[in-house]
Amino acid sequence: MQTDITVFGAGNTGFPVAANLSLAGCSVTLAELPDFCEAIDPVREAQAIELRGVARVGVAKIAMITDDVAAAVAASDTLLVIVPAYAHAPWARAIAPYIEERHTVTLMPGTLGSLEVHRIFREAGAPPIPVGETDTSPYVCRKTGPDETTIFGVVPRIGLGVFPASQTGRVHALLTPLFPGIERLPDVLYCGLSAMNPVVHPPGVLMNAGRIEHSRGEFYFYDEGVTRGVVSAIMALDAERRAVAAALGHDLPGAAEAFHRAGFGPCADPPDLWATINGSEMLTALKAPGQLNTRWLSEDVPYGLRAWAGLGAMLDVPTPVINACVALGLTVLGEPLDTNRRTMVDLGLDGMSRDAMLDFVAGVSS
Repeated sequence: MQTDITVFGAGNTGFPVAANLSLAGCSVTLAELPDFCEAIDPVREAQAIELRGVARVGVAKIAMITDDVAAAVAASDTLLVIVPAYAHAPWARAIAPYIEERHTVTLMPGTLGSLEVHRIFREAGAPPIPVGETDTSPYVCRKTGPDETTIFGVVPRIGLGVFPASQTGRVHALLTPLFPGIERLPDVLYCGLSAMNPVVHPPGVLMNAGRIEHSRGEFYFYDEGVTRGVVSAIMALDAERRAVAAALGHDLPGAAEAFHRAGFGPCADPPDLWATINGSEMLTALKAPGQLNTRWLSEDVPYGLRAWAGLGAMLDVPTPVINACVALGLTVLGEPLDTNRRTMVDLGLDGMSRDAMLDFVAGVSS
């Protein structure tokens, strides 16, 4: 494999993606914003990252490690934005001036962020290009040192939505050699509503809040924290997510089936999320976050659940459990209850009817 790739974001997922693709034969540029260049300072001089775990292993040479955004955009046609949802807009604004028609951008994952990135590009006067997003990260992974990263599991199935949907084939063809398990989804609304992190993380963290604070995360989150009672709350939230999708004409798999399809655990008959998680060697080995102010709330609540609730409100679909998790999550984080990081205005969907929304993401209107 010999492909030029730029990875934006040098965090827990950006590091292993850059390293694994480099070891696969790609020429990889790893870029970070100037305000966060401490993430790449330890690897700049050697231009190398040590990769451990269950994928490729070894010292991966990175072709360019930089905080020069213009140079990073120029280096590749295929741009992967691998950052938390709260960094999607800052990255979009940073790269918009340098976007050319040859480029594609994919958020890994997106949770509807592709729509926000498209809006920012359009408002900045960038040429119209495909903006994709995945429904999950490609690996279960973590930075395990300043110049070291570990992949604990490779996700065998990754859903891909592209804005506009008419360009899905182009982006899918580019990403398939890099991530063989990538599958085409109907559109970015389907993809953004398929994310599992907002389904599991907020109710799981909130219902284990006391234990997380007392133990500072010293327990196995999925094995010990996601009990039958917690799963009941998760599945109630999941039913609302699927109802929002159904109002758009999309029949999404439930959380239990989605976790199984992603390779996280065995399939139960009938589907049973607790059994799938309990039988997962990958998930049951993961510790809880060390504090409540974690991405599992600060990202998944205002960017994930809040956006889903916004879609539900536009489509007249009630989301009481989602709303409850949003209210509790924001309260725990010490944020006002009206905090909304990913509004329908942000996504460019404000005021649209259901049919107009579907036409928009299909590319009938932009």
